[in-house]
Amino acid sequence: MTGATIWLTGLPSAGKTTIAYTLAERLRGDGHRVEVLDGDEIREFLSADLRFSREDRHTHVQRVGYVAELLASHGVKVLVPVIAPYTDSREAVRKRHESEGTSYVEVHVATPVEVCSVRDVKGLYARQAAGEISGLTGVDDPYEQPRSPDLRIESQNQTVQESAAALYALLAERGLT
Repeated sequence: MTGATIWLTGLPSAGKTTIAYTLAERLRGDGHRVEVLDGDEIREFLSADLRFSREDRHTHVQRVGYVAELLASHGVKVLVPVIAPYTDSREAVRKRHESEGTSYVEVHVATPVEVCSVRDVKGLYARQAAGEISGLTGVDDPYEQPRSPDLRIESQNQTVQESAAALYALLAERGLT
């Protein structure tokens, strides 16, 4: 089976990880080898030495992109729910995949910050509002929205299952299911 990297970018609490795990279950059910490279887990194990400066965020995204491409080049469907706030970082990952001949799909989980702050899965928006943290992507640190992602999901307007189904349909259209 053909591997691919499916990168889900978006704000914290946008629904990236939930959609990724829902899609992973469906792909596994179809017999695919699947890995989810959760941004928080990867940061703990591969990027524990990094903080949240622009340079460190770029380095983190490049590390995740390298691992994703390596797995995808060996036939794994790699779902990457990682914020990746900067266009140049995402483009560098895409170019690495292109240069290696590995399929790459960029998905923008385009949930508005107002919805994300209500969801606030990890309490980050509340902590930022209370002045406990700064540099929260999309609030007091930039998030550069993808100009032309392969798919844009507005998770506030559909269920997780509908979001995962839309992404599955795109993969099927591209011969990746």
